[in-house]
Amino acid sequence: MGPVWTLSRESGRVTIAVLIVDDSAVVRQVLQQVLAIEKTIEVVGVASDPIFAMRQMGIRWPDVIILDVEMPRMDGITFLKKIMHERPTPVVICSTLTEQGASTTMDALSAGAVSIVTKPKVGLKQFLEDASSDLIQAVKTAARANLGNLVPAAEHLRPQAVRNNTKSMAQTTEHIVAIGTSTGGTQALEAVLTALPDATPGIVIVQHMPAQFTAMFAQRLNELAKIEVREARNGDRILPNQALIAPGGQHMSVVRSGAQYQVQIKDGPLVNRHKPSVDVLFKSVARCAGRNATGFILTGMGDDGARGLKLMRDAGAVTYAQDEASSVVFGMPKEAIAIDAATHVVSLKDVPRRILQIRSC
Repeated sequence: MGPVWTLSRESGRVTIAVLIVDDSAVVRQVLQQVLAIEKTIEVVGVASDPIFAMRQMGIRWPDVIILDVEMPRMDGITFLKKIMHERPTPVVICSTLTEQGASTTMDALSAGAVSIVTKPKVGLKQFLEDASSDLIQAVKTAARANLGNLVPAAEHLRPQAVRNNTKSMAQTTEHIVAIGTSTGGTQALEAVLTALPDATPGIVIVQHMPAQFTAMFAQRLNELAKIEVREARNGDRILPNQALIAPGGQHMSVVRSGAQYQVQIKDGPLVNRHKPSVDVLFKSVARCAGRNATGFILTGMGDDGARGLKLMRDAGAVTYAQDEASSVVFGMPKEAIAIDAATHVVSLKDVPRRILQIRSC
């Protein structure tokens, strides 16, 4: 389902109608002030919990919902599932940076939320004001999301996900797979990684996601997939039957040490407004692996990764971009296709097969 934008009564311009659901009066107030900066966004309602929200939605259904996950009377996850069942609507989760909050937020993404905006426990007002551009971009991205592609991918695979890690102890790998994604990527990666058997090349992944959430995301995928999935650590070897996910808030690049590939994790400035950045990963893969790598750019807003994928292709790598029909947001793949960075354009469901065509070791 694409965006269903409304017309402002005042000017006739296209606007995005937003409903804010958060039990904190401060958060509700600050979010309203922040979003008021953007003329194409109109806050049409605020609610302290999902019960009040449903009453308002009975009068006017929003285009995008900003939703807290821990609230009285009905938690955000239950409310989200109810929305997705009754009338799928783009939801941006506004969650606190805690381990418990990260776990709940992962549940929300799995249930169909589009993206995450993090809020700290202290200094909340200043944080939200400082992050105004990110909040506005999150709402705009959510409004453009194709919700028909936000489907929980692998719940039916849980009982069969038995992992065999013997091959992941190998001392080298001849080929690596690099994947970059953003909005809609949590569901896309779940669909891809849970479809792979335990005989795959080493995989390195950048998913745009805040710090604190990537470890929980990797743990969730590890429980579902047959291969090993975990958050990358500096110096980790890239091994067959293993997927390493870049930690939020840090860049990940690939370096070569003799016959082995390793990941390098380090801080640095934002690249294309992101950290980790897909371009940082892809450019390093082009530099040190060349034709010994395969690249995939999947669903996401913006252009991060497009230039890096072009460098990979120029270095001899086979490269793929996800097609529009299967993307939640056809931004990053579209930009890669526009500059001829992709050797092939494929549906998400075809990605696992393409990975399995690669000789892993």
